[in-house]
Amino acid sequence: MTEQTSASSKAEGAAERVDITCADGARLQGHFLPASGGTPGLPVLLCPATGVRQHFYLRFATWLAQQGHDVLVFDYRGIGLSLHGPLRASQARLQDWGQLDQVAALDWLLHRTAREQVLLLGHSAGAQMIGLLPNHGKVARLVGVSASTGWFSGMRLGFRLKARFGLRLVLPLGILFKGYGVSAVLGLGENLPAGVARQWGQWCAAGGYATNAIRQHPERDFHAQVRTPMTVLHAADDDIATPATVADLLRTFPAAQKQALRVKPAQHGLKSIGHIDWFRSSHQVLWPMIAGALRGSN
Repeated sequence: MTEQTSASSKAEGAAERVDITCADGARLQGHFLPASGGTPGLPVLLCPATGVRQHFYLRFATWLAQQGHDVLVFDYRGIGLSLHGPLRASQARLQDWGQLDQVAALDWLLHRTAREQVLLLGHSAGAQMIGLLPNHGKVARLVGVSASTGWFSGMRLGFRLKARFGLRLVLPLGILFKGYGVSAVLGLGENLPAGVARQWGQWCAAGGYATNAIRQHPERDFHAQVRTPMTVLHAADDDIATPATVADLLRTFPAAQKQALRVKPAQHGLKSIGHIDWFRSSHQVLWPMIAGALRGSN
């Protein structure tokens, strides 16, 4: 067993495996970690990035619980422990992760902790969909790590071409021949349900991200109503969450108090941070910054 696997196993052992039922009957699997020290704070709903399993966040979630927060992390439908049956049979759409999965996880955490509000910590896509949540008013503060719209036109040219090739050609071909998005071959996390992969490419091409899910359904669009204070942390070496793509996300919440903080790896003794590494044990020096943003001290 590697050191990384051992650490992940210990973190999982300290967490309670939980079952979350969505409004449409879909069942999600998550882990709940009760606060175990530090100054008591609001519960934290940790929403993963696209194609990233909940186990990736367990060591960070364990640390956050030690800072005084109850923490819930989960897998979206069609991913990790929330994939039931063959991936090609999954009917999950990207919008379902917001409209159904995050809504249910938020309600579960409120019920479990008997609190009126929680903090939402979203990694990439995990922070992009609060405008799809009818219960968005239950979120006291949102912190997005590497959060942006992933808008192709907001990326530097070289990476933009690479992203278009992957999301608009390779993933559709994978859906055609395999029945699911072959994101793993692109180094983009877990393979994805076809509906998720398809919308991912469409939304990144269009800009505005989750606003594309409800253009024809204004009654399901809460973007203009969201007044939750939000902070986005993004790395200077992140090819996806760039200043332009972060701004494209924040503009979709006109009524919210919001700020974006661009973090340079060298200022924290790191060679790189990128889009994913914030939650790795090797980057634990960044964790107090995330905790501070959750408590509004950044």
